[in-house]
Amino acid sequence: MEITHKHINKTLNYNGSQIEKSWAFKSFGIKGSSIISWIGPMNISPEHLKDFEDISLEIKSDNMIHFIVEHFDIQPANLRIAYMRQRLLVMILKEELAKNGIDSIRKGDDIYISNSDDLNKLTVSIATVSISSMKIHLGINITSDGTPDDVDTIGLFELANNIFNSDNLMDLINNLVRNYINELNDIELDMSKTKVL
Repeated sequence: MEITHKHINKTLNYNGSQIEKSWAFKSFGIKGSSIISWIGPMNISPEHLKDFEDISLEIKSDNMIHFIVEHFDIQPANLRIAYMRQRLLVMILKEELAKNGIDSIRKGDDIYISNSDDLNKLTVSIATVSISSMKIHLGINITSDGTPDDVDTIGLFELANNIFNSDNLMDLINNLVRNYINELNDIELDMSKTKVL
């Protein structure tokens, strides 16, 4: 499965509009399935909320790693598969954290870090579909600055032992993208060699 990864080096605010269909093509001329990553703030406009449970909630952060994934390989787009791929991406993040000695807890499509009796939210994520593509947004807090007051949050730079810093964020981004693409490609290869019943 061919997936193009582009990392944007300039600061970009995630306001939810980036989850719209063909954003990578409209913004960067990237055709086909893609993953766009960047570092920047998040403040989702109410008109761009995709999760009914999030209506009237503040979803914001001063500094996050963002991933926008778009898949065109299944037509018509399938919401169930979009959510499965979203969970796969989040589970790969959990594995990456574990490789760096960070214990985390996954609840659905969110990653939490345990801090004594509290669970601190590290990520936000959503999956949705358009008429032609499946879309995923995954945001990972770099710090907890600017996150909603009513949510216990944590950022990568606030994890124990100062594992993550500005020098190795790109390693995390590239590892996450590479492992996600490899996992999908492995599935395709397994399908091609399986004797069906």
